[in-house]
Amino acid sequence: MEWLFAWRLFICWLRKSNDNFLNLNKQAAMNFISNQTKNEAVIQSHVEKLNASNSPELKAIVIQLNHSGVNKIVIDLSLTKYCDSSGLSAILVANRLCKDSNGIFVVCGLQDNVLKLIQIAQLEKILLITDDQVSAVELLNK
Repeated sequence: MEWLFAWRLFICWLRKSNDNFLNLNKQAAMNFISNQTKNEAVIQSHVEKLNASNSPELKAIVIQLNHSGVNKIVIDLSLTKYCDSSGLSAILVANRLCKDSNGIFVVCGLQDNVLKLIQIAQLEKILLITDDQVSAVELLNK
């Protein structure tokens, strides 16, 4: 938990505003909602653009889940219309952490623009991708 506090403090320092520190927990809760069971979690993105302004929050959630023993993670991007390289980085961090802990990572609900970016980067060969959250959770339970 101390590293999470330090991470959030660092993010706020980068934004150079004391007000952001007070609102960071609210923003993270609004931007990404994580539903966790024993060793599984589904993270629902509530951002239209997954970019440098919010991808550190997603990374922090994924890292926190991994450190708490969660090694099966689904990220649902059905509400996300755009993703940049920092968003892809957050997705790849989740994939690496799950793989390193003998788990499974699935990304689902990709809209056309996000899917095209993943295909251009040739990440569809590395990532498990499903159409919806139900299919993704089924993959976790196999």
